[in-house]
Amino acid sequence: MKQHWNRIVAMGLSVAAVASLGACGRNNSTGSDNADAVSTIDDKPAKGDLNIWAIGNEGELLPKFVKEFNKENPDARVTVTSIPWSSAHDKFQTAIAAGKEPDMAQMANTWMADFSNAFAENPKNLSEKGFSPDAMKEVKLGGKTIGLPWYADTRVLYYRKDLLKQAGWDQPPKTWDELKQASKDLKEKAGVENPLRQLPKGTDAFMGACPFYFSAGADYTKDGKWTLDTPEFKKGMEFSASFFKEGLSDVNVDANPGADTKEFVAGKTAMLFGGPTSVGQINEAGGTGMNEKFGTALIPKESASSKPSVSYLGGCDWVVFKDSKKQAIAWKFIRWASKPANQVLWYKISTDLPTQQDAWNDPQLKGDDKLVAFGEQLKNAKAAPTISTWQQVSSVADSEVEKIYRNAESVDAGLKNMQSQADGIGLGK
Repeated sequence: MKQHWNRIVAMGLSVAAVASLGACGRNNSTGSDNADAVSTIDDKPAKGDLNIWAIGNEGELLPKFVKEFNKENPDARVTVTSIPWSSAHDKFQTAIAAGKEPDMAQMANTWMADFSNAFAENPKNLSEKGFSPDAMKEVKLGGKTIGLPWYADTRVLYYRKDLLKQAGWDQPPKTWDELKQASKDLKEKAGVENPLRQLPKGTDAFMGACPFYFSAGADYTKDGKWTLDTPEFKKGMEFSASFFKEGLSDVNVDANPGADTKEFVAGKTAMLFGGPTSVGQINEAGGTGMNEKFGTALIPKESASSKPSVSYLGGCDWVVFKDSKKQAIAWKFIRWASKPANQVLWYKISTDLPTQQDAWNDPQLKGDDKLVAFGEQLKNAKAAPTISTWQQVSSVADSEVEKIYRNAESVDAGLKNMQSQADGIGLGK
């Protein structure tokens, strides 16, 4: 499970060490006097040099994608610089402040607000067609559109079919009550140590339970204020915490990278929330026959009569820097990368989920039983707010949620503290 969810976490949370960093000093105005800025792009093949910064696994795999771009644009010379997630936020801040940013970059959706003043506004004729409204919210800030969604990420329920069958279940749980009962049955009838794997600490404590908050109707902000202590948040938090209190989620679970996959394959845990790359990781770790032992499903919804569950919407966007002298080729690359067929190509290279809805009609995605749940869950997924103080608030929330899970404070007290600290931090600019 580790790689894909770690990427989601990195996008939204793991940079707590640089949580106080905001939009950078040099580009502190929304305008640009760049003579190479473009308001429209033509349909001619791209020409010239282009410098792209990409992060983590995407940075390593992007050159394969660029080769396909070059088949249609042979006079384009693209250089990809790969940077690790652990230092990416700092690197962008330093580069922007020094005026040494690349032409374009992969940008975590939760970082858009941090660096928005450094990004160029989209050309007027760059199509937004086919992207979901939720994905487009990430790139619309201050009344402007400053990029396009590149890939999406979300969590679904992973479950061990064989262990659920031992516990008397022929299908995965679909509601909160079923999730709780299945967890009890897995422990009592199938001997599973940690029926539902949740992390009680660190960067996955708060966001790990977000499907419960969201599905109960909670949101992070409303009317320009943080809303972390609402009745809806309380309902989701109480349900998540109840698994720890009842011994159905292990408060001392191994939080080291890769432990989730290892325990799932070993049968120490039978259900967890994971991203799409977990499919390959589980099969690799489990070997022959593992693929038949597990499945994926939508996050259980609150009740049979309630609306569909809402999961986390992670992912990355493409952005062009406003001081780049290569804006024309950069936007042409983004336009090419945003075509549904090319998003399918990127999925085949990386297993990153497409943001273009038509891409999900591709036979490889549509016919994969493990991916069906992801396509459906993306129809009901919510991103973290594009607010420059998000990382600070999420770090505070992690600490409070850990106290709740460990029964060191009540849900009411934890949410009250969370709200108070969030109000003190504010919503940024």
